[in-house]
Amino acid sequence: MEVSVIVPVYNAEAHLESCIASLRAQTLEACEFIFVNDGSTDGSRRIIERHAELDDRIVLIDQPNRGVSAARNAGLQAAAGRYVGFVDADDEVAPEFYETLLGAAERHGCDAVIAEFAEGEAGRPAAYPFPAGVTLDRSCITNRLLPYFVESDRCNSVCNKLYRMSAVRRSGALFPRGVALGEDGWFNMLFFAAAESAVYLRYCGYRYRETEGSATRRWLDRDYFARALEVYRAELPPIYAELMDERELEVRRSAKLIRSVLAYIYVYCRPAVGLTPAERLRKVRRMIGHRDVRRALDVYRAAFGGAAGRYERLMLGLMKRRSALGLYCAATYSRLRSGE
Repeated sequence: MEVSVIVPVYNAEAHLESCIASLRAQTLEACEFIFVNDGSTDGSRRIIERHAELDDRIVLIDQPNRGVSAARNAGLQAAAGRYVGFVDADDEVAPEFYETLLGAAERHGCDAVIAEFAEGEAGRPAAYPFPAGVTLDRSCITNRLLPYFVESDRCNSVCNKLYRMSAVRRSGALFPRGVALGEDGWFNMLFFAAAESAVYLRYCGYRYRETEGSATRRWLDRDYFARALEVYRAELPPIYAELMDERELEVRRSAKLIRSVLAYIYVYCRPAVGLTPAERLRKVRRMIGHRDVRRALDVYRAAFGGAAGRYERLMLGLMKRRSALGLYCAATYSRLRSGE
């Protein structure tokens, strides 16, 4: 078996058929598709069982609801492939996706392949600041990739990557339990802390589905800011103490928190989020007044303020003055100017 693909499933019947169809259409035949039904109460299990009768590459694991991390960990325990990938149950992959990633892994003899991904039908692929199409050796992983996980969320997803299973076992990487958001980033930090090599492809074969209303529900139901604070305070894998001193680590952590807050402010100014103007202002005030944000803001401005663009300098200045209304107006103007 070449590739095991793990798909956690929880009440995903609305888009599960198209996800399964995209996996069954893979040009790489030496795959197994492990669907972990995590206590679904809709028709998800029946859909998986019906497809399993038609395709013996489909494996069903049924368990009580324990969350996406537990579901992925169960899939890892059952996986028989030399490599492992992850797909979310409402997303799709191109027919050649796993053949392309496996081919790159074998050509470069590496522990992981990092591809790009796009959101929606016309989404722009996410690009990363790493050399493309060449082997990223241990030095590059240590000096560029691992620090990037500290300062940015953009490469966190496990769904646009392929991992050598022996390297997963060697690293001891698992998904953390009891974490609402950010479990992908933690898995990647653990994995790449032990990985010897990787390759980054300027290739996009994974399509993340932004279902109608899902963005609104996520922003109403989940406290992204609280999770950003957890990430900011979290103890990192031990290798990070060897990679950078406390000052550099503080700068990178601060950059991640402040950039997250700026992104949240921008999103909260979108009408689609479903909040009243007063509720949006309360959320902005809560973020910019938090003591961790105040501390991170000083560090971030000292490290990056001089190189910031005009809009970012404006936003940082308004954050410094705790002007929630000013931030709201500036973000709204930026959104309208961009045509959103």
